[in-house]
Amino acid sequence: MAAAAALALIAGALSWRAPSGDPAYLPEMAARPVLMPDGRALHVQRFEVTITEWNACFDAGACAIELRARPGFDPATTPATGVNQIDAQDYLRWITATTGHPFRLPSAAEWAHMAASVLPETPDPLFTDPSLRWAMAYLAQDLPPRALMPQGSFSTTPEGIADLDGSVWEWTQDCFTYETDQARCPAFIVGGEHESAMFYLERYPARGGCAAGAPPAHLGLRLVSDRHWQIAVRALRHVKES
Repeated sequence: MAAAAALALIAGALSWRAPSGDPAYLPEMAARPVLMPDGRALHVQRFEVTITEWNACFDAGACAIELRARPGFDPATTPATGVNQIDAQDYLRWITATTGHPFRLPSAAEWAHMAASVLPETPDPLFTDPSLRWAMAYLAQDLPPRALMPQGSFSTTPEGIADLDGSVWEWTQDCFTYETDQARCPAFIVGGEHESAMFYLERYPARGGCAAGAPPAHLGLRLVSDRHWQIAVRALRHVKES
């Protein structure tokens, strides 16, 4: 497994191109890439996009909404929530153009694979059994795990990815239907404590808009990339020195 990950890093390093944008806006990535079943190295943002990171996009005029942290919460460590799929795509275009590095949302399969080590193999029936939906609605909404918490409040994967089992469900790039054109997709899969599907315009799932599954607690996003230039540079330097 370690050898395969090293080979994936080296392969990325050999195709590396220096970013043309501003590296100051590059997000913090997990310490190690996630090795996918097909051998690809997926580089994943360590935490979800924060309010501070999001508002940089708003200040640049590229994102439509400005986010505010709740009293007592630091926007630099609070996940950006209340964003829909269109908002997420706006942010992706901005961060990619600003940093010169290609970022995207994970696929549903990628999200499930990178979260497998911190999520239970079988979802809680409270979220999957239709006969218990009433219990979820009245009981789960006030449970501590569903409250919005600062980054780092939940589990961390072996690769260093935090909060995949937290209270923020994360948009993926996969349409809930068989529609392949994202512009025509009515609902997208979101990854979290249980997989769900959300109407693409939905920002606040507790108010409705869940296309399938129990409503998520909060909606946010986490960036992934097929290349991470900082890791690629280190891998290339290691190859040259060895």
